[in-house]
Amino acid sequence: MSTTPTVILVHGAFADSASWAPVTRELLDRGYTVLVPPVYNRSLAADAASIRAVAEQVDGPVVLAGHSYGGAVISVAGAAENVVGLVFVSGYVLEVGESLGQLQGGFPDSDLAANLVYTPFPIDGADDGVDVSVRIDAFPRIFADGVDGATAEVLAVSQRPLTGAAFGEPASVAAWKTTPGWGIVSTADHTINPEVERFGYQRAQLREVVELDAPHLVMHTHPAAVADVIETAVRETATA
Repeated sequence: MSTTPTVILVHGAFADSASWAPVTRELLDRGYTVLVPPVYNRSLAADAASIRAVAEQVDGPVVLAGHSYGGAVISVAGAAENVVGLVFVSGYVLEVGESLGQLQGGFPDSDLAANLVYTPFPIDGADDGVDVSVRIDAFPRIFADGVDGATAEVLAVSQRPLTGAAFGEPASVAAWKTTPGWGIVSTADHTINPEVERFGYQRAQLREVVELDAPHLVMHTHPAAVADVIETAVRETATA
């Protein structure tokens, strides 16, 4: 009797669980068990702890797939004992002690940096925090290029911001050092420089890296291809 891993899809910044909807449908249609929990985008440590808690509640093995900032989240959350595979989708792969800002800072800026909005929010007993989001008018081109225009407009006004502090927060764990991984590079990405993706994947020595002529929101433009990579990870980590 085989044990097939549950797939947990982890969204990134400026998005929510709905960003995975086309791939979620694809995996469900293929017969896989899928969970798509929210990521609160409050801090790397807290977000990773939240996803790890979801994974640890699964009775059996888990494959984590993280998009964008979700890649950094699964790099840490993937340390859970029942996580058997990691799939990075247009994502950040952090080393221990490395932050998003440090990793991205080693490469030329994407189009994202010039189109960010910074909004303060109050924190009890401390200085205000800062939420970071993408300019609504720039969102379709920067983040949702290739997505149906009407859908991109909805995504733009419903984006979940990322707290600014997360950009400088170092990763405490690099789960890819002990857990097999797979990666997808979006070669037409305007949110993350594709070279950031390639560098992280090469450093992590992922089992397989697939390059797609796709924008950052590759789950919407190439759902079957993304599902194929996740399916490969599930099949190769299933136990007899």
